[in-house]
Amino acid sequence: QVQLVESGGGLVQPGGSLRLSCAASGSILSVYTMGWYRQAPGNQRDLVASISSSGDTNSADSVKGRFTISRDNAKNTVYLQMNSLKVEDTAVYYCYARVRRIEYYRAYESDYWGQGTQVTVSS
Repeated sequence: QVQLVESGGGLVQPGGSLRLSCAASGSILSVYTMGWYRQAPGNQRDLVASISSSGDTNSADSVKGRFTISRDNAKNTVYLQMNSLKVEDTAVYYCYARVRRIEYYRAYESDYWGQGTQVTVSS
């Protein structure tokens, strides 16, 4: 089974920065698209940013110019550098990865999610 382990969340003041990381582990053949989603109380889970295995990125308009997604394919890790944080960025952030894995000589392609990490932007 594949696991995504997130780290880097916490409490920060408006204008501050945080760096989230998420490492995929398990019997992995390939990690395709990875990304970050967020969900605030009462809201749906929305895409923040994603990055393909080749490095192509896309992000929500609300975070463009402030957040940067990157990945280290050798480590199966995706990062989200969050700068100029705003109160409205407060949410639980979830790591996502589409993974091709192997189990008993069979390959499977599945979506995986991290447990979520709280990001709170407050004075």
